[in-house]
Amino acid sequence: MNTSTATTVLYKKRDSRNKKKEKDESLNRSSNRRDRYEDLGESNYTGKRVIDLLVGSIGLLAFTVIYPFIAIGIKLTSPGPVLFKQKRTGMFGEEFTCYKFRTMHVVNKERRDGKPVITEKGDSRIFSFGQFLRKSNLDELPQILNVIKGDMSLVGPRPYPVQECRYWDEVFDDHFYRYTTTPGITGLAQARGYRGGTLDEEEMRRRLNFDLIYTEKNNLFLDLKLIWKTVYQMLTRDTKAH
Repeated sequence: MNTSTATTVLYKKRDSRNKKKEKDESLNRSSNRRDRYEDLGESNYTGKRVIDLLVGSIGLLAFTVIYPFIAIGIKLTSPGPVLFKQKRTGMFGEEFTCYKFRTMHVVNKERRDGKPVITEKGDSRIFSFGQFLRKSNLDELPQILNVIKGDMSLVGPRPYPVQECRYWDEVFDDHFYRYTTTPGITGLAQARGYRGGTLDEEEMRRRLNFDLIYTEKNNLFLDLKLIWKTVYQMLTRDTKAH
């Protein structure tokens, strides 16, 4: 075996060991996340599911009526599907398919620094009608289907995409406590103006604090208050969404 061949074999073996090490570390992190989630207890108040079904039924009717008009707007503005489906992290770390009206062009975007891909202010992927849907919060309306299915609640900490959730689990030791409560279409953090993607740790810490307050203090009165505040923000277009 000549020197060049030997060097190639050595690099391949080293690369194989590195990939195995990365895979083992990934499995260990996943196992630790599962262990943390399994130790959690539910913090939903009694009757929350009943409220979700009652109010969610009204929302489902609104979704059925408005769907054709929004679908036409999306199709005329950007080629692609009407609904955007994405895996997100739900209660106790369970993954589920979350529904939204599509607001961005169909583009695959990846980061090289290992951080999650988020939607930023002025994101070029957002098309004009999609911007209107985001500003009015109408893009979230299909999540009524998630509420009826039981994946989500009307009110609760927002469910993040799986990759984004894993990223913040590693940054904040108490991040996973958000999922002692069913994730919601709106929440305390959103009512306080924290919407849209962010990679700023200080801002995310403030969001997380509001989410944790909700998991501790959620009750019927608070849910009704947050639902009303969200509807009011939608009507006045003061959602602070991007």
